[in-house]
Amino acid sequence: MAVEQDMLIAVEPVKTQTLQLANTNPLYPDFSTSANNIQIDKTKPLWHNYFLCGFKGIQEHFGLSNLTGMNCLVDGNIPPSSGLSSSSALVCCAGLVTLTVLGMNLSKVELAEICAKSERYIGTEGGGMDQSISFLAEEGTAKLIEFSPLRATDVKLPSGAVFVIANSCVEMNKAATSHFNIRVMECRLAAKLLAKYRGLQWDEVLRLEEVQAKLGVSLEEMLWITEDALHPEPYSPEEVCRCLEISLQELRTQILSPNTQDVLIFKLYQRAKHVYSEATRVLRFKKICEEAPDNTVQLLGELMNQSHASCRDLCECSCPELDQLVDICRKFGAQGSRLTGAGWGGCTVSLVPADKLTSFLANVLEAYYQRSDRNVTSEKQSLFATKPGGGALVFLEAQTM
Repeated sequence: MAVEQDMLIAVEPVKTQTLQLANTNPLYPDFSTSANNIQIDKTKPLWHNYFLCGFKGIQEHFGLSNLTGMNCLVDGNIPPSSGLSSSSALVCCAGLVTLTVLGMNLSKVELAEICAKSERYIGTEGGGMDQSISFLAEEGTAKLIEFSPLRATDVKLPSGAVFVIANSCVEMNKAATSHFNIRVMECRLAAKLLAKYRGLQWDEVLRLEEVQAKLGVSLEEMLWITEDALHPEPYSPEEVCRCLEISLQELRTQILSPNTQDVLIFKLYQRAKHVYSEATRVLRFKKICEEAPDNTVQLLGELMNQSHASCRDLCECSCPELDQLVDICRKFGAQGSRLTGAGWGGCTVSLVPADKLTSFLANVLEAYYQRSDRNVTSEKQSLFATKPGGGALVFLEAQTM
C-alpha cells in the first residue's frame, strides 16, 4: 500500500534545453544538465540521478531527441534511506512530470513498468513493486501486485487495526552497497539450478517465479523441490559452474552483474526458500482478508511475524536495530511486525489494534527512541500510523495572462 507521505515536483517548461533541478532540502544541492545529454553516474547515488532516471526512461521509451528544458523544484516528506521507497517515488514523480510537460500519454501500468526499468540506470537490480504501487495505489485499499503482466487487485484490510511505520534510524541506500544486488543474483542462480535440476532450459530462466510457472506446480511444491535440489551449505562460484556445466568466465560475464562478480559464496537454498515461502504468505494474507474470520488481525499478524523471521534468517536482510524495534513493537501491542523495504536498516511496519494505538505509540517512542541517543529529528517522520494512500497525481495550474 502507498503511505500518505509523498514526493512533490513543481515544474515549469522552458525554451532552453537545460534541465534545472533544485530541492527544498538544503542537504541536496542544485543541479543542471543538458536535457539531451543525460549521464547517470552509477558510482554515486546522488539525489538528482534518481530524477534523471525517470526523465531518461520517458525520453528513451518514446525515442525522443531535441527535448525542451524544465525548471524543477523537488519537495518531499518521505524519510530518505528508510525503506519507504523515497528513491522510487522520485523516479516515478520525475517520469510523470516529464510525460506531462511533453504532452504525451501513457497508462498507469505502462508508466510503472518504464519507471521500474529506468531506476536500474542507477545500478540497482530492483523489481517493480514500489513503482507499481506509486501509480496504481487507491486510497483506502491495499493492492496485491502481480507481474508478467503487471496487474493490481484490491485487498480490503480489516477494520479495527491500523498499520504503524517505525523508522529504525539506520539508513541504507541500496544503490550504494552490493547487499541488494547480491540477493538478486543469488535468487537468479537458485532459479537456474532448480530449472536445470528439473530438466528445464535453465539458461533462459532469470526468476524463481518462472521455474514455478514452467513446472506448473504450487508454491508449496516449489518448497519441496528446493529441499531436494539445493543444499543449505553456501555454494562457491566453482560449484555453481559445475552444477550448470559452464566456465567461471561464462558465469561472470553472462550471469553475474558487475558488482557481484567477486562474491565468494552464494546462499541459494536460503534465498529460494525465503522467496517461495514469502510468496505463500502474501497469498494467505489476501485469503484471510477476503474471508475475514473473527481473529483476522491475529492471523495477519502471525504472517507478518513469520515474514520478519524469514527476512532475518533466510534472506539475511535485517539488522540488530530492526530486530530490536520489531521486538519492542510486539511487546507493546502489535499483533505483527516486520521490516519493510530492502532491509539492512530503514523501517518496520506493524499491525496494531486501533484501541491500543495511543499507548503503543507512546511506549514505542520511549522504549526505542528516547532511551537511546537516536536523533529523532521529527517524531512524526519516525513513528506514525498510516492508512492506504492514493497514487500519483498531476495538478495543472492555468497560465494567467
